[in-house]
Amino acid sequence: MGVKIVETCLRDGHQSLFATRMNTEEVLKALPELDRVGYHALEIWGGATFDACLRFLNEDPWERLREAKKLCKNTKLQMLFRGQNILGYRHYADDVVEKFVEKSIKNGIDIIRIFDALNDIRNLESAVRATKKYGGECQIALSYTTSPVHTVEYYVELAKKIEALGADSICIKDMAGVLLPNDAYRLIKALKENTKLPIELHSHCTAGQCEMTYLKAIEAGVDIVDCALSPFAGGTSQPCTEALNVALRGTQYDPKLNTEMLDIAAQKMQPVRQKYLANGLLNPKVLSVNANIIKYQVPGGMLSNLINQLKQQGASEKLEEVLREVPNVRKDMGYPPLVTPLSQMVGTQAVLNVLSGERYKMVPKEINDYLHGRYGASPAPVDEEIRHKIIGDDKVITYRPADDLQPEFLELKKKYKGIAKSDEDVLSIALFGDVAIKFIEQRNEDAKPTVIKVEA
Repeated sequence: MGVKIVETCLRDGHQSLFATRMNTEEVLKALPELDRVGYHALEIWGGATFDACLRFLNEDPWERLREAKKLCKNTKLQMLFRGQNILGYRHYADDVVEKFVEKSIKNGIDIIRIFDALNDIRNLESAVRATKKYGGECQIALSYTTSPVHTVEYYVELAKKIEALGADSICIKDMAGVLLPNDAYRLIKALKENTKLPIELHSHCTAGQCEMTYLKAIEAGVDIVDCALSPFAGGTSQPCTEALNVALRGTQYDPKLNTEMLDIAAQKMQPVRQKYLANGLLNPKVLSVNANIIKYQVPGGMLSNLINQLKQQGASEKLEEVLREVPNVRKDMGYPPLVTPLSQMVGTQAVLNVLSGERYKMVPKEINDYLHGRYGASPAPVDEEIRHKIIGDDKVITYRPADDLQPEFLELKKKYKGIAKSDEDVLSIALFGDVAIKFIEQRNEDAKPTVIKVEA
């Protein structure tokens, strides 16, 4: 059996390279060809696509999914789902999680990749249950990072819990591109020995390691790898699909992809890449190798956020100092993996620590909530001195954070019955509030027939 490939150019490819700004017309451009390549799946939805559609592109993300489904007759469609955070930035009530899963599957999603930023299994339960209930394929991702607690044994134990939870497959989600080739080999060998589930590897080329890591992972028996079509490959994105297909040709791992369809799809998407290079959204900086990623563990999106934050404060020269502070904050917080929303939280705290001249003098609300246990359990113990400095003697919750949340879907449906035309609209509002309301009102307005008054 050859290695299977998931194509990421229509989701993580453009999310990593130019902030998820590809519009629906561009996403659909090469879908008929991509559908005939022979992929395991096309990652097309979830992550930041939903937010970007509503906030920046004035598009309905649900409509994008439905249109894509019409064009994909042969290939499964996949999405990325942030556990209890769904596609937003806070925990949502269980009824909203379930309804979102139901509607995602109904509108065309086949595989849901579910992860939690802290690898807290409790934050995955609702989404996994709903995916199984509505007939979706459930993949659970391990948020990969390195620290004194994130050992091979740690991930093996996590994988066993994931299997028990009912996952159909496991993904090693290396969001910062810090998984080194020999570490990947050891990790995948250990997972293969301890679980029967298919293993997928997702990484990024940011640190210049990724292609080597993929080859070692394939030798270790990984079943599926995430790649991006050449116009959206490399840099902070994934390794190139066509290149890996050629590298493995004629071996026992040959993915046997349709090269003719790959070529046509790449030709169709090349002008899209050129457009974003020309308008500046695709910054050539993100296409270069940054070897320091391994040292600082900072994902590409987080790095650009830090650069922007410092630029706005007129403190660009402090970048190196902030990057040195990031691992210190991470250690204080119990080594959370740096993935949304934890990457933004740790990064912002590092900036505040450096700019204020005193560590934890200023603390964002999110860090305060995290230290109260409202995001879930930290992988290692938090520095209690720092916790006390920030939250005093407040009680820290040890139960599942979403247990505190009351059902909210029906209430929202009632509240917005005047503007929401479907359950999908209600879900958009649940996740993105005013941003979604503004979009839906505008869409409803545009859909009204024009009345021409005729003088008697």
